[in-house]
Amino acid sequence: MEPTELARQYGTPLYVYDLDRARAARRDLFGWLPEGFEVFYAFKANPHVDLVRALRDGEGPACRAEISSTGELAAALEAGYPGSDILYTGPGKTPEELSEAIGAGVRTFSAESLSDLEHIGGAALEHDTVADCLLRINSATASATTSIRMTGAPTQFGIDSETVAGLAQQLRSVPGTRIAGLHLFSQSNAADEEALIGELTHTIKVAAAIQEDLGVPLRLLDIGGGFSVPYAQHGERHRYPKLRTELEASLDLHFPQWREGAPRLAVESGRYLSGDSGTLVARVSNVKISRGKKFVILDAGINTFGGMSGLGRLLPVSVQVEAGEETEKASLVGPLCTPGDVLGRGIDLPPLEDGDLVRIPNAGAYGPTSSLLMFLGRPAPTEVAVSGGKVVSVSRIEHVRTYRSVEGDDA
Repeated sequence: MEPTELARQYGTPLYVYDLDRARAARRDLFGWLPEGFEVFYAFKANPHVDLVRALRDGEGPACRAEISSTGELAAALEAGYPGSDILYTGPGKTPEELSEAIGAGVRTFSAESLSDLEHIGGAALEHDTVADCLLRINSATASATTSIRMTGAPTQFGIDSETVAGLAQQLRSVPGTRIAGLHLFSQSNAADEEALIGELTHTIKVAAAIQEDLGVPLRLLDIGGGFSVPYAQHGERHRYPKLRTELEASLDLHFPQWREGAPRLAVESGRYLSGDSGTLVARVSNVKISRGKKFVILDAGINTFGGMSGLGRLLPVSVQVEAGEETEKASLVGPLCTPGDVLGRGIDLPPLEDGDLVRIPNAGAYGPTSSLLMFLGRPAPTEVAVSGGKVVSVSRIEHVRTYRSVEGDDA
């Protein structure tokens, strides 16, 4: 069913997730990689249960889950991911969430620091078990330029690579843990295939050096991601026809036993797997002119699509324009009482009137759950999952405040 047809049935703002496209992205990503690679899906991109289930079920290799909260843990478990298929990451894991994750069967964690490793070990000991930990490394060097850099600077993410040798003994001897491997994630949304290959092969080289510093053979090496898809603009997912050959050559050089599984290899991806599955449909609420500039006001703003827009990472979106249709320059804005509620400033739009529907493509990643969802208390958008042209589910996130009694309160 067409997204606009669904919008007429279920109202707007409306997200439509085509699960077949998510499955195609999974198939393509595994196809670009050397045989035997594992793929972790980053739930932060979109934790919708039907979408993450589609990335696990069906033909071909299944994605594993990369999560960083108990909310994402609940979504993974509901979608059928066993604890053994989950990697728990994040720099600020609390004792309560670590205990909940281990109680749910999660045994693999990314440790961002020595103290984080100690916290993981403490929770594991409380459950009379041992946690396998990937040490996240903040490499001192990088290869490619990218839109979002995650390494090479002071950061809450990862252990500084130049300190690993001095910390090795302490890292190896934290009770309740064993070092299973390394986790390196240096970039997001690489500009092109050359940039992606440059960064990932550099990561493999760094990982080999860190293995020497640690004095522990790696069983699992997660080299991160950077796989790209347009974000809220027209276009196709990037293709990576050279990636397999280049990664194989780098691994042969630095980890000559990798083809025998020493170590197992993994990448992670969020936007590439979910991005082009989603379309956001919004309705024009008002059109106005202010000092010669046109503003098209939608019922969807930064509370609906991407709080990242407030950081300037979203502009400009693009909307569907039919072949031969006239366009005009206008700003596409949302309904919120803030001047920051802008989805596109001075972009090409077809002539629009009150009540018209607009479609924003490639909106499957970093949508509702990365938005200012509760700002001004507006209802969350409806989310519809479709597969094979049929509706699989219709859902909406509800804002609910829960109360608990306070001792001595006679209200």
